Amino acid sequence: MDLHVKVLDDGVVERAKARGLDVVVYAPHFTRWPTIARRAAAFSDEDLLVVPGREIFTGPWYDRRHVLALDLDEPIPDFVTLEGAMAELRRQAATVLAPHPTFLSVSLGREQLREYRPTIDAVEAYNPKHLPWHNRRAQSLASDLDLPAFASSYAHLPRTVGEVWTRFESEIRTAGDLVDALESGAQRRLFHRSGHRHRARKLLEFSHLGYENTWKKFDRIALSGMEATHPGHVAYGGRFDDVRVV
Repeated sequence: MDLHVKVLDDGVVERAKARGLDVVVYAPHFTRWPTIARRAAAFSDEDLLVVPGREIFTGPWYDRRHVLALDLDEPIPDFVTLEGAMAELRRQAATVLAPHPTFLSVSLGREQLREYRPTIDAVEAYNPKHLPWHNRRAQSLASDLDLPAFASSYAHLPRTVGEVWTRFESEIRTAGDLVDALESGAQRRLFHRSGHRHRARKLLEFSHLGYENTWKKFDRIALSGMEATHPGHVAYGGRFDDVRVV
């Protein structure tokens, strides 16, 4: 299974099946949980299970920390404090994953991983956007903190789907099965493709960060108005006003 992808359409589903995937976790940016869940259900079939996920942007733009959540009962907005997000995730008994740890300025660092270790179910140990030393550091963190690891394509580009995968020894047929496997620390193995094509995919994904963190960021902040996942959005009914940072 590919435990974190940002894109989902018919082509992505076709590619995932061609690459032998049984499960993908779909967690797009700035999209509310009900929308993610509906899209995941619409693209699931007997051959591919699409599980909804929510990558929450905690903190302000200049110091944001990403947290990946599965099995939410209620939506959680972006741009709330890390403490506020983690408290809400604990309240909902959600499954919590740490994507791309210590990577640039968008990840949980060693301090946060240690502090929230009881809440975190797994740490990402391989990600194509990482440079080699980032992956080595992530693997070391998971080992040092005695946390289970996972790997994902973190695909922002459709052709990256299936470049990386996690294989569980237990059978995963439903989103509940996946949640149980992650929360129980079930046995798993991490895999990724190799060779020049994989290196090219990694380079393209890393390069995509430039677009995400320059023009796209400006568009989000200055041009697009209030995001659907902004804590001040009417959909959240003011529930997160005490922990919002923007």
